[in-house]
Amino acid sequence: MAEFDVDLFVIGGGSGGVRAARIAAGHGARVMIAEEYRMGGTCVIRGCVPKKLFVIGSHVRHEIEDAAGFGWTIPSVSFDWATLIANKDKEIARLEAAYTTNVEKSGAQIVKSRAVIEDKHTVRLLADDKKITAKYILIATGGAPNHGAAIPGIEHVISSNEAFHLKKLPKRIVIQGGGYIALEFAGIFAGFGSDVTVIYRGDNILRGFDEDVRAHVRSEMEKQGITILTGCTVAKVDRHGDEFTTHLSNGSSVASDQVMFAIGRHPNVASLGLENAGVAINPKNGGIAVDHFSKSSVDSIYAIGDVTHRFNLTPVAIREGHAFADTVFGKREVQVDHANIPTAVFSQPEVGTVGLTETEARAQFSHVDIYKTTFRPIKATMSGRDTRVLMKLVVDGSTDRVLGCHIVGDCAAEVTQVVAIAVKMKATKADFDATIALHPTAAEELVTMRTPTARHVRQAAE
Repeated sequence: MAEFDVDLFVIGGGSGGVRAARIAAGHGARVMIAEEYRMGGTCVIRGCVPKKLFVIGSHVRHEIEDAAGFGWTIPSVSFDWATLIANKDKEIARLEAAYTTNVEKSGAQIVKSRAVIEDKHTVRLLADDKKITAKYILIATGGAPNHGAAIPGIEHVISSNEAFHLKKLPKRIVIQGGGYIALEFAGIFAGFGSDVTVIYRGDNILRGFDEDVRAHVRSEMEKQGITILTGCTVAKVDRHGDEFTTHLSNGSSVASDQVMFAIGRHPNVASLGLENAGVAINPKNGGIAVDHFSKSSVDSIYAIGDVTHRFNLTPVAIREGHAFADTVFGKREVQVDHANIPTAVFSQPEVGTVGLTETEARAQFSHVDIYKTTFRPIKATMSGRDTRVLMKLVVDGSTDRVLGCHIVGDCAAEVTQVVAIAVKMKATKADFDATIALHPTAAEELVTMRTPTARHVRQAAE
């Protein structure tokens, strides 16, 4: 008789948990995975995937506007929000079914229930109050929207979760936040025709990104009619029937039909029973504390993805889940390399970035060369759209190694994914220079920038 009911119990059916379950099952482990909501997790159900679908849909408006410059005469068009929502729901349902099927094909068992940890080898399924023992427990519960401190009228505020299911498109919307989600939804709603106001507490949007990227994205968004108010926060939200008045900390107010907060997400660790097993929380970020192998303070319990609050990106969670399964059940230790992770902001314009920002590089290296260009994309020369692309390389002036790449413009994410390979391989600026340009493309600028636009040399301390 087996000592445990299963070898692995996974809490959370998102991308990371599903990958871990499938790979572990492939290594011969008996696996059970619990998901209380829908298989696929935040990314598939109410995150990356539906967001990208919305971005694509909202960008159609730009394509229609640009068509005239290329000789097209397009009659008056209309947009139906309900159709978008229905088609999005259909696609998400298809993906959820695919996730479920793939897990079941791997041999892992899915249970639709919230799971709570009872001790270091036991979980309790709340749906039927059943206890399951496991040799290992993997926590992959992700993150949840964080509205911040309670303010008057906070009950009127929606998060990105609810934004995917609005009954109608708001004519006016206030969005608080200056990061990925806030700017992506600002572009989405503006593209569909909403009047958008972004509120952010800092001096500029996209905190943590390269300063040139931050300035460029803000300028481009403002050209599109999006209002960006920085240095203030939402202090109060009043409701008047179907309308809202958002009062700001600077004393001003904004009227709208919807108010959305996207100020960050926190690790989903509440009510998991972590204290029953003695699982430690990282005091710096509120996530589950783990080592390089994603092991918690309890040897039998691991955690991956956003619940650890390390790098909150779906591909990172997937890589961590795979590495966990290989390490624990595949008989080979695998550590995830968290350096030089490419990331994208599907704002409009789009942002793609990998490696160090100029500020980070100058803090770490004594000699930093900057190669930067902004230019009007070829499409805009015919469409007449007032927009510019930004491309920037950050280079170690001593070794010639490319430390970072930052792109703002159409297809920035697609280009950055490929450039990330070169950055990961520690390619040099000379390697970029030796690559023949692919013409006519925007990306060719990355291999044709020959002269540094800035050079920073840190003087040695006497």
